[in-house]
Amino acid sequence: MIRYGSYRVFQRYRCKNCDRTFNDKTGTVFEHSSIPLKKWYLAVYTYIRLNTSIRQLDAELAVSYKTVYRRVQRFLRSLDAPRPQFEGPVEIDELYVSAGKKGRERDRPSRSRGLSTRGRGTYHEDKPPVFILADRGTGETYVHPAKAADESTIRLLLSYRTQESMTVYTDGFRAYEPLDEDDAFDREYVVHGEGEYADEEVHVNTCESHASL
Repeated sequence: MIRYGSYRVFQRYRCKNCDRTFNDKTGTVFEHSSIPLKKWYLAVYTYIRLNTSIRQLDAELAVSYKTVYRRVQRFLRSLDAPRPQFEGPVEIDELYVSAGKKGRERDRPSRSRGLSTRGRGTYHEDKPPVFILADRGTGETYVHPAKAADESTIRLLLSYRTQESMTVYTDGFRAYEPLDEDDAFDREYVVHGEGEYADEEVHVNTCESHASL
């Protein structure tokens, strides 16, 4: 796979074997949508976790009611699909989605946010985590919103594997460290805080490329 230009704001890729081109949305319920994935992540998350109405979502995201309704319904139907079966190796990384209108310019002073904390976010704070898992064995990428970026969540996400022991590539986030003591995983990692982003096959660049959309 190589980078192959871009279309609008989306990076495109070309498969060296079949010569077909694609982007990170190809083959997903968000295929052919011009709306950034981060907006869809937020819409699906708030709809499922916070019971937000479609009408409120179209106002929050500046997207038409019809568009939000169709995509959210497609996503909900996809939940009935079989769970992933990771062949491995698997990259896993997380991103944090700002809820509501946080970060936008306002015509009034910002109010005090009692739950705001420094560092990584959680469901109960301002930035719920969204995990991205890229299975190099199958070429599939999966996106999972979560309540917290902690050990129990990570173990649950990685439990859908076909092998007794599987190689996992991560960054230096401490929640991944318990995998080092588990025979079910062969964890290799890079430490971004030390300027380390790739060591031959060890990286989470596939996940980060997906998150950048």
